[in-house]
Order: sequence, then C-alpha cells, then structure tokens
Amino acid sequence: MSKLFLYSIVLTASLTLTARSHEGPDPLSHWYLQSKHVEGNVLNSRLGPNGTVKHPPRFVADSGGDSLVFEGRNAQCVLAADAKAAADFLPKREITVSAWFSVDTPQSWGGILGYIQDNGNDEKGWVLGYDQTSFYFALATTGTDDGDGVMTYFKSKTEYEVGKLYHVVAVFDGKTTELYVNGVKELSSEEQHGDILYPASAIYSLGAYHDSNEFYPHHGRIREIKVYANAAKAEWVAQEFAHHRMLTTEQANPQEPIFELLVAPYLQFATQTSMTVMWHTSATATSVVHYGETDACTSSVELNPSRIHEVTLKDLKPNTQYFYRVESVTPGGKSYESEAAAFRTAVDQETPYAFAVISDTQGNPTVSKQIAELAWGQRPSFVLHSGDLVSTGSDHNHWLEHFFPGMRPLINHVPFYPVLGNHEQNANHYYNYVSLPQPEYYYTFRYGNCQFFMIDTNQKVDPESTQYQWLEQELKKSTTRWKFVCHHHPPYSSDENDYGNLWKTNKGTQGDLRARALVPLYEEHGVDIVWNGHIHSYERTWRIRKGKAVESNAPFYMITGGGGGGLETPGPTRPFFQNNVRRGHHYVMVHINGGSLELKSYTLDDRLFDNLQIEK
Repeated sequence: MSKLFLYSIVLTASLTLTARSHEGPDPLSHWYLQSKHVEGNVLNSRLGPNGTVKHPPRFVADSGGDSLVFEGRNAQCVLAADAKAAADFLPKREITVSAWFSVDTPQSWGGILGYIQDNGNDEKGWVLGYDQTSFYFALATTGTDDGDGVMTYFKSKTEYEVGKLYHVVAVFDGKTTELYVNGVKELSSEEQHGDILYPASAIYSLGAYHDSNEFYPHHGRIREIKVYANAAKAEWVAQEFAHHRMLTTEQANPQEPIFELLVAPYLQFATQTSMTVMWHTSATATSVVHYGETDACTSSVELNPSRIHEVTLKDLKPNTQYFYRVESVTPGGKSYESEAAAFRTAVDQETPYAFAVISDTQGNPTVSKQIAELAWGQRPSFVLHSGDLVSTGSDHNHWLEHFFPGMRPLINHVPFYPVLGNHEQNANHYYNYVSLPQPEYYYTFRYGNCQFFMIDTNQKVDPESTQYQWLEQELKKSTTRWKFVCHHHPPYSSDENDYGNLWKTNKGTQGDLRARALVPLYEEHGVDIVWNGHIHSYERTWRIRKGKAVESNAPFYMITGGGGGGLETPGPTRPFFQNNVRRGHHYVMVHINGGSLELKSYTLDDRLFDNLQIEK
C-alpha cells in the first residue's frame, strides 16, 4: 500500500479554522455498542444502518455501562456490504467521526470505522483507526493527484495506552483535516481538499480495517460512534468529550485476546541434524516443542513467547524418524497442545529419497488438499513449491483459510520449500510464515546428493542483478551430483495467451523473457531440471540448449502449475521445445537413487500421465 503519514504539527495562534458548527442536532449515523443495543448478532443503531456482528458478542462493564469487545480472527461489524447500501450514510464533503474505544492489541493497520480501498493506485475513502502506537484518520479526496485519489494517513501525537478508553474525533471540512484525542486538537492539515473520493465498491466496516485485499480485525472495546455530514468546531469536540470524561480516567482494562490456533504446526528447512517447527496462535503464548524418537516426545525446546512460533530442533541424527508435538500457554493460562506427528531428518548422499513438486495452489484449498493428501500418500521427503501459494499475499485470510488448510496433512510431516509467485505480492505474511536462509526471497539448500537454487523472478534477474550474480557464483561452487532450479515464471511455455494470443497471431515469446535471461547459466553449469509455475497447466520440455531441443547435456524445463488455480490451455500448435503438455490439476513426484532419477506426474485422481527417467 502507498501510505503517506503526516505526523502531528504544532499549531500557531494565527491558524484560522474553517470548521463550522453542525447545522442540525442529529448525526447521519449513531451506534451505542452496548449490551442493550445488541440482539443476537444484530447491532441496532440509534440512527443509520444496523450492523451485523461477525463474532460472538461479549461486553465489558465500565462506570457508564458497558462496551462491546471486538476479538478473534473474524471480529467485525458490517454496516453495509456494498456501495448502494452505504451511499445514504456516507458524508459527501464534510465529515466528523466521533468514537469512544480502546486498543487492546496494537497493530500496523487497526480500523475502528471506515469505507475504504487502499490497494496500489486505488486509494479512496476514509477510515478512523490506529497503528502500533498512535491514532490516525485516513482520507482521500478529489482535490489531490488530479482527482484520481491519494490516501493520506493523518497521525496523532498521543501514544495510546493499551486497554484504556479514548475519545478520538476526526474532522474534515472540505479543506482542512483535524484530529482530536480526548478533547484536544492534535493535528490540522490542508493536505487533502475537495469532496471525499469514494471507491466504487467497499464494505462499510465497524471494528476492522477492511478493503478488498486486507482485513485486520480490531481487538479492544468500542463503546460509541457517531458520524456527521458536517465539520465540528473545537468547542463541540470539547463538549462531546466532557460528557464521558470519567471513562478516560479509569484504569486500563486490556482484554486478553481469544486464544485460538490460527495455523497448525508445520515443518520448515530440514537438514541432517535439524528441523524447524512453526505454528501460529492468536495470542502471545509460550513456544515449546516436545520431541523424541518415540511418540512420548521426552525431549523439549522452549523459546520466548510469541504468536508466530518458530522453534528449531538441533543435534538430531541424520536420516532418522522423530516425533514432535507443540505446546503453547498464555499468561492467563489458556493452552494449546497438538497431537504427535512424525518427520524424518535429511538423508546422506548415498541414501535414496523422493520429493513432491506442487505449484499455484492459490485460492483453491479443495483441490490443493486433494493433491496434498495424494502426495503425502507417497511419503515424500519434502515438498518443492514453485510459487503462488495464495491468491492475494497481503490478505491474511488467504493464508489462514486457503494455503495452510489446503496443504495438510503433507506439511505436518515434511518441510516445504517455496519461491515467491506474483500473487504473493512480496507481502510480509510470506516472510512471517517461512523459515529460510536470508534473504529468503532467494536461497539455496542441499538434500542428499542434490542442490536446489531458489529464485524470485518477480524481481530483477538480468546479468547485472544481485540474484543473477549470486546464482552464478553458487552454481560454480556446487559439487552435488544433481542441480535443480526453481522459480515462478517459466523461460519456456506453450500457453495460449500469457505470452501472446496464439489463437489470433503466431507472434509470441513462448515464455517469460526476463526468466529466459537465466537460461545461459543453467546450460553452462549443468542444471538438470528447472521447475516453474505461473501457467496453470503441466508442461515438460525436451532438453534445451542454445534455443534448440537436444538429446543430452542440457536442462529440462517443467511447468507444474496445477496445484489449484484456474486451469489454462496450451496454444493451437506444438512448439519445438514441447515434449508433454496437459491441461489439468496435478502433482509431481521425483525419486533419486544415486545417479538414477525417476520423475512421475499424477492427475487429481492419482493416475500417472507422464514419466521421465534420467541416468547420470
């Protein structure tokens, strides 16, 4: 997201306020988020639209009554799910938002009330919220960037105390934006001016920062919110604060988050003597892994409490089956303990092994789960993933609801080694959920008698780039018998329209030209197979050297993009490089015994449809 923060500025005595008094006594919308106004999951408004509470309502008492607690991964109150339903309740030019709430868990993009899209160049709407330390009001108007919309995040200078109730008011009069905390004006800016610029589609959301590809639920209390189609004066804000001033003097009362498992245990980066175990809980809790050579798991490792837990088991025996289970306990005594699962440490160079290759699981956990179950049935040593793990990398729910559930039970027992696809968007969620050698967007690892070189083709890979030069040096140093490369974009592809519409013209690149810049390295340094995704089909080439199909001493290129994404179709004629192409979801198993490699590709109903054997 393109986000511009304007920090608090000191106001001079000569500053003239353009805000004016409200013309009428009633706001456009007014919600008391108290027990007497919530029936079942319906928030009954005093004015404006009723809301649908998406989480089980719970209330915490204060000196003036009580407040609704927002908690859990789905916490939110939806006021309007589309533009038509929201239109009558959204101010057009002037706006005042007055809210009483607490923040119990700081986060980068916390939302209290908003109607917003902030995705790349699509920056429209407004939201009252908070970040890790302070409150903000974000706004886009017609008066900036030629009316296309640029979102500005106006930030308070008050740093909130976790668990305390605050009164925060945002005011915009068409020219000046003001932000008040507990009755005191903390910011005034003319960065935005004109009418409020609204997105064509959004969700009017209370208790969450929610746009089309981001959802960050609030954790804390919300007591009351008002929205006016007028700009308030400082005197009105002070009077509004005075009505419930006593609430801000009460002792902080932070609510412990609902404790739930967000991501079940999974494995990362196996070596002959170590294995990394990760899992994710909704609240900070202890990070303990019990492990051993029987399911009693008599040894244990404990690290500092966390939410995304990452524990590396060390000093293990090579090529040995171990059992593990994880345990997390919150300061309040809530706990989670997994069932025992098994894994095997990496093998030595003389031992046969096998691995699965899957790609483009994005947005289809039904199919990816079928594939994961079939692949697990063949007991691979690990999984190679060629990118597009999810549909939208910045959408946390895509990780929680699509990728991780869809890859089980496979990743409970074997580590997965991914590369970034274009759909990951280089989002922090990817880096939070993997444990790989730095810088993580490119890396190498060895297993048995093979070495993998993992590249991010969303970034520069030309001969002057960091990745190209790193790859060249690593390939030169490699002494393993087998060399494999994995990156998302295919140097060679017969897809019908990704690299030129081959149903309308015979002109096309038949592959990603940026990725093809890496091909000379593969040919020079004896790479055996290059695995790619991006195209949602299956394709295996002949060996290719200097732009021609050859019989030996050159790499094969394989697209394995059938992990769940919408299927794609090859072009109408066969290019020189194509050996086997197939439209359909699939997975690949690779078996290696010394200098013998067997590659087998399977359909969604586990039928073998391609087979390759290589002898070295």
